Amino acid sequence: MLHDHDAVCARFGVEPAPVGAAEILGLAGTFSSVRFPLNGLRQPPEDGACGWFVWSAEELPDDPDFFVPTPVGHLVTVCPSLKPYLALPPGWRFSFGPGYEDVWYDGQLLG
Repeated sequence: MLHDHDAVCARFGVEPAPVGAAEILGLAGTFSSVRFPLNGLRQPPEDGACGWFVWSAEELPDDPDFFVPTPVGHLVTVCPSLKPYLALPPGWRFSFGPGYEDVWYDGQLLG
């Protein structure tokens, strides 16, 4: 059976690198409800964090305290439409909203 995350990764020709519900990601401190666009970028995992940073704004703020450590399971409960994208491997980004989707590789995320 093909999982949602497998389908997203297959569309972009990458091996899924799914995250567990207990893993930690960086979630925008302003993310109290789902607003579009939804954006995410994945850096290499480090110190128990899965590498994902997720926010809902046009631009990524420069504030170093913008992201709050949050379990993946909490985010996918609040916003299940993000779950398939969270299997994209490090180096990938996404932005989506009603009627559009942009997913791309950004090698600069790998350092």
